[in-house]
Amino acid sequence: MDPQAIKNRFGIIGNSPALNHALNVAVQVANTDLTVLIVGESGVGKEAFSHIIHALSARKHNPFIAVNCGAIPEGTIDSELFGHEKGSFTGAVESRKGYFETVNGGTIFLDEIGEMPLGTQARLLRVLETGEFIRVGSSKVQKTDVRVIATTNRDLLEFTQTGRFREDLYYRLSTVPIRVPALRDRPEDILLLFRKFAVDFAEKYKAAPVQLDEEARNLLTHYQWRGNVRELKNIAEQISVLSTDKQISGAHLRRFLPELNSNRLPVLANQNAPHNGSGNEFANEREILYKLFFDMKKDVTELKKMFLEIVQNPSTANVSAFAKEALLNDFSALGNNEYQPAHAPAPIHPNVVNHPQPVIFHNNDIHHHEEVEESLNIMDKEKELIIKALKKHKSKRKDAALDLGISERTLYRKLKEYNIDD
Repeated sequence: MDPQAIKNRFGIIGNSPALNHALNVAVQVANTDLTVLIVGESGVGKEAFSHIIHALSARKHNPFIAVNCGAIPEGTIDSELFGHEKGSFTGAVESRKGYFETVNGGTIFLDEIGEMPLGTQARLLRVLETGEFIRVGSSKVQKTDVRVIATTNRDLLEFTQTGRFREDLYYRLSTVPIRVPALRDRPEDILLLFRKFAVDFAEKYKAAPVQLDEEARNLLTHYQWRGNVRELKNIAEQISVLSTDKQISGAHLRRFLPELNSNRLPVLANQNAPHNGSGNEFANEREILYKLFFDMKKDVTELKKMFLEIVQNPSTANVSAFAKEALLNDFSALGNNEYQPAHAPAPIHPNVVNHPQPVIFHNNDIHHHEEVEESLNIMDKEKELIIKALKKHKSKRKDAALDLGISERTLYRKLKEYNIDD
């Protein structure tokens, strides 16, 4: 079948080599019964490929059902997929057929299979290998003839190494893997997609389609699109509805791009580097924290230098013994150090101020020295910043998260991770 005809039929827009390759693989594997694993970030259109495979297969006249594995509670997913017998669990007031029974002869699309519980994975593996399943609460083995198409936006191979996904199931599912490229990896398709969405929304809302100037087109092409085609479609709809001027400039477009609109803290990451879709949020937060910690280290180094000069040259500054002791206490709190005895003062070398040196005090009020060596443990500093933010905002998570430059959901996760009681 002509690839362009397939694109027109299923609404696939784009001509990038990576997209065309994924489409060719889907067409080639469609008329077989092989299990297919579609891999790609959220929002790239993985479900469209599952419809292509089913529609071009010999099962096209039989049922097709899509199941979101992450949306079904762990306690009921076995019942949903394989059915249950009456009285097999609380609330099972009657027997029920599962999807593998009702879709016999058709195709089951398992969306985000990386979220499937391990127990259900074992049941699925048996279906894939033998075509057999057992209802929950039953001992009767039943047969089914179902083709499985699965998708994931996670690295399942990494999940197998951490015990979150069965390795045997992974290799059974990935008989034919199809990788759908992220939108930022096919920039030549971005303007085509936006134009299509703009025309569609203009017809829907009975308005003139929006037009982009050169700056807006460049901005759209170089934007990261972490939400991929779904995010682009949402932006196109917002602009179509909210813009009274249908000629969109770069400055006007920036107001609709959340990443450019809300980024208040410096980010050290390469903005042009590709993203793999997993852990990006935490990576950006970690880079911000690294910069904050390095700035803190620089400030502490300056404090060390000033402090040592005052202590060893008291004549150069009008500092009382009480003030020096107070400064010592504040400084030791910053460095989180312990006092240790010494017998000779350490010389000050401007070129090595980053290395902690023992300091001797001959003042009658101070009979000890301290070795300054601040902790640079990223986890400790992150926990400390979170606690400070919560105290500052009186345990209001939303305000604390905003101050830290992270989402409220991420803050909640880190409170659990560090066992912080707010």
